[in-house]
Amino acid sequence: MNQQEFLNIISPFKDKIFRIAKRLLVSSEEAEDATQEVFIRLWNKKEGLDKYNSVEALAVTMTKNYCLDQLKSKRASNLKLVHSNYSDRQPGIDKQVEDKDSWSWVERIMNDLPEQQRLIVQMRDVEEYDFSEIAQALEMNETAVRVALSRARKMIKEKLVEKHNYGINTNRTITK
Repeated sequence: MNQQEFLNIISPFKDKIFRIAKRLLVSSEEAEDATQEVFIRLWNKKEGLDKYNSVEALAVTMTKNYCLDQLKSKRASNLKLVHSNYSDRQPGIDKQVEDKDSWSWVERIMNDLPEQQRLIVQMRDVEEYDFSEIAQALEMNETAVRVALSRARKMIKEKLVEKHNYGINTNRTITK
């Protein structure tokens, strides 16, 4: 394969490779370097490119891998990963512990609700039943189910806020 044949193969997707690199690396200069590196690697494989179904797919994969390697390397310590697919969406351990504790309190508060309200909250908010299904199962009017659910949620909220604010003086007065 000569240089012109190689250019004919890569020309249709060269801009796409740059855009992918730019999205991952943010910096235009780094993206240009990544694009050039991918094309050098493709040139070095030029004799075996005909084995691939899609040279474009190979180039995209090479670009992604090269950019991720750059982001991991010490040379790229000033770069950051900005693509949403690579962000850690897992909450921190402190948030996980706090959420678990809050859920534990909600369960305790639910257990103290009147039986009908407890059943309605369980069916609606935990089991995700429709209002009509709850009304039918408990032989109630849908409006009555909504009212009972509203009251139960209000009670849960008040008790939970009370637990979270325990020891915090909310009626502070400033004295001079």
